[in-house]
Amino acid sequence: MQAEPALTPTQGVPWRPLAAITLAVLAAHLLVLQARPGAFSLGAIPGTRPLITRTIQPIPPAAPATPAAEAPVATTAQSLDSQPKATETPANPARAATEKIAEPTPAAPPATDTPNPAPAAEPAPTAPATPAVTPVTTVFSFPGSAYMRFRITGQDKGVANEASAVFHWRTDGREYEVRLEVSKYGFTLREQHSAGRLTAIGVAPTRFSDKSRSEQATHFEREKGRISFSNNAPSVPLQPGAQDQLSVLVQLGALLAGDPARYGPGATISVQTASVRDAQEWVFAVLGPEELALPGGTVNAVKLVREPRGEFDQKVEVWLAPEFQYMPVRVRLTRPNGDFVDQQWLSTDKM
Repeated sequence: MQAEPALTPTQGVPWRPLAAITLAVLAAHLLVLQARPGAFSLGAIPGTRPLITRTIQPIPPAAPATPAAEAPVATTAQSLDSQPKATETPANPARAATEKIAEPTPAAPPATDTPNPAPAAEPAPTAPATPAVTPVTTVFSFPGSAYMRFRITGQDKGVANEASAVFHWRTDGREYEVRLEVSKYGFTLREQHSAGRLTAIGVAPTRFSDKSRSEQATHFEREKGRISFSNNAPSVPLQPGAQDQLSVLVQLGALLAGDPARYGPGATISVQTASVRDAQEWVFAVLGPEELALPGGTVNAVKLVREPRGEFDQKVEVWLAPEFQYMPVRVRLTRPNGDFVDQQWLSTDKM
């Protein structure tokens, strides 16, 4: 089969009519451009702006660098931000992004001069130091067991009478018991009894009883801090060193025996003293030594007096003899109406 020859670009194409059409179109464009020269400028195309020319002012040369000694120091973060920032790209951008820039520590504000500063306040005067007070230690010296006899004289409602008494003191150094029996013609008229312990604060009674026709008792309830009475009288607070009307005689003697110089003439001793009805503060004044002529002989003793305070209080006078370990050798009780009981030492039997 014989191949057909290839077509050339000019073969089969009517080029003459095409040329005529092209020339006609060009001629039409030229006529339009001459009639409206601005119709086809860039400003007429939607979304475009005409080119605007601006005059660029040259940047003035930078001011000469201030010497380091005169350069101002930035004191706040705001002044640092106001400085022009460098536009140069760091040589190593990755390193510049990771390095932390230390912020400057704000400088202390300059001191300002205060006109006419106020004078410094003078220090307050220091109070003189109070001298240390050394606590006084009370020393007791208790007598050994003893059996003492007394002769009693007195007056009751204007009638004189006599009797005898036994003062019986017993102790083992820890506990004690003291008994006073008043009798006449072999009959017991009155009996008082006190029992308790010997402590660092002296005689500490736990029970006191007084019996004539019937017995009444006083209880020292130390765990409850009160003194109560069997006759239903109101209880009273128990004070340290509290005594009854019998044990107080031994307590006074133990104080004087323990420290005689402390209880010289003019000294006072205050003791809460209980009967079977109430408890009062008895204040004894030390009057000094006296020489007594007693039924049992002449005895030197120290006299103490408790003056009455109330209308019905009785005066109490006590003589304590050093030669009998400050045991009482004479006791005199005087009532407001003048009646009295005077108990004087007759003899002593050591136990």
